[in-house]
Amino acid sequence: MQVSLQSLKAFESAARLGSFKAAAAELAITPTAVSHHISNLESRLNTDLFHREVRKITLTETGEYLSLSTSKGFKLIFDALDTLSQANNHIRITTTSSLAAMRLIPALHTLNTQYPQLTLDISTSEALDKQLHTLPVRLGNKEEINEADIIKYEAFNVFAASTHQRAPWLNGHVTLYTSQWKNNALAAPPLTEWLTKNNQSPSQFEIKSFDQELFGIQQALANNGAVFCSNTLVKPYVDAGLLTHFKSHAVESQLCYYIPDKSRFETRFQRIAIEWVTTLLNQK
Repeated sequence: MQVSLQSLKAFESAARLGSFKAAAAELAITPTAVSHHISNLESRLNTDLFHREVRKITLTETGEYLSLSTSKGFKLIFDALDTLSQANNHIRITTTSSLAAMRLIPALHTLNTQYPQLTLDISTSEALDKQLHTLPVRLGNKEEINEADIIKYEAFNVFAASTHQRAPWLNGHVTLYTSQWKNNALAAPPLTEWLTKNNQSPSQFEIKSFDQELFGIQQALANNGAVFCSNTLVKPYVDAGLLTHFKSHAVESQLCYYIPDKSRFETRFQRIAIEWVTTLLNQK
């Protein structure tokens, strides 16, 4: 049997509030419309749902039974809508450990201040998470990525503690920390290209590798050698005057940060999160 949702809602409201007038106010319709919806429902069910008296209505036995079911049904619906509404305000970003620790997490306070209603969690994972409310920010090879999904092209340079009077690699042999990714499919940091562009010899450096850029950056911050790393990750430390490239020339890499199938994220808070990450990573 088909009955209208409007009739069921009018009945549920009138049964709960004990008044057609109160139901009309709650539903923003007229008492006549409420009475009409309920009469249609009674006609479809071929039974009376209310005892109608002057200025008073009471539920029949059948009405009591239907009232319990409709109240439970609408509560389930509204609870589900409330859950979905809250989920739309809750975004989880998954990304690399280095990007999370060095760029995203330190900048969260500013985002939370601007959008207090947005709940943004940041976690690290190498796996690609395709859940609806998970925003994956990945590192990939730019020639393999849909251009529309790319949010930042990556360049690399050599950095050392700014306490040095000049570039430590000009003073003789120096330890240079770089990265060797766990994911062998990723393009290697373009160290050879940097050496050529900056007229430097590989013999000047003792190369040591970590699987994450943040460890090499930490070594350089400790004034222990130099680090060949991405401009994106090192930027806060350069801006703070802790690390410098001593006027060496950066080189473009084959790497980029991207969000797979970026266009599928369409809710307001998803777009806010994407814009926040994109703007953060592209700050000059």
